[in-house]
Amino acid sequence: MSMHEGHRQRKKEQFQKNGLASFADHEVLELLLYYAIPRRDTNEMAHQLIERFGSLNGVLNAAPEELQKVSGIGENAATLLRLVPAVMHRAAAKTPKERILNSVERSGTFFMSLLCQQRREVLYQVCLDAKGKILSYRQIATGTVDSVTLNVREIVENALHADASSVLLGHNHPSGIALPSAEDRSMTLQVGQALQTMGIRLVDHIIVADGDFVSMAASGLLL
Repeated sequence: MSMHEGHRQRKKEQFQKNGLASFADHEVLELLLYYAIPRRDTNEMAHQLIERFGSLNGVLNAAPEELQKVSGIGENAATLLRLVPAVMHRAAAKTPKERILNSVERSGTFFMSLLCQQRREVLYQVCLDAKGKILSYRQIATGTVDSVTLNVREIVENALHADASSVLLGHNHPSGIALPSAEDRSMTLQVGQALQTMGIRLVDHIIVADGDFVSMAASGLLL
C-alpha cells in the first residue's frame, strides 16, 4: 500500500470508528471526494473549495458549474457534492413530523436504528411528552467497545430543558449481547431516582446488540 493509499485508509477508519466529530471541514470534503476522484490527492482540492466558497455549507450548496472551476473538480465530483444536501433534504421531507414512542417495541426499533452501526458504546437520551411524542433526542456519551460513562446531572438538565414528562435511555453493546450489565442496572437506577425528584419518569432503558434489543422495563429492572 502506498503512502497515499495508506492515508485514505486511515481517514476511512477514523470515520468508521468516530464519525465526523474529529474531522475538520476540509477533511470532510477530502473524504467525500475519495469516492469521485479515486486516483488523486483530494486534500488540496478540499482546501481550495473551502477557500473559494467560504464554508462546508457553502461548498455543498454551490452550483455545479462553480464547483468545477476549482482545479481537479470534474462533473462526477461536482455531482457528488451537490447530491449530499439533496439527499438530506429528501430524507428530512419524508421524516414524520411527530414520532410516538409509547411501547417497548417502538422504543426498541427506534434505538436499534440509532445504534446498530456503532462500533463503540454510545448512549442516547430521548425526552418525551405525556403522550410519548419525542420532544428531543441526543447522544450524551461515547465510550469504548465495552463501556460508557454518563453524567446524571446532564440527563436531568436535558429533560428539564425539553419540559419532558418522561425520558428514555438507550445504548449499545457492540462487543456483547443485549443484556444489561450490573453497571447498566446501577446507573439506570441512579438516573431514575434523579429524574423522579424532578417529577420526571424514566420510562425505559433499551440495550441494543447484534440486531436485537432488551428492555430493562419489560425485564423488571427499573423497580
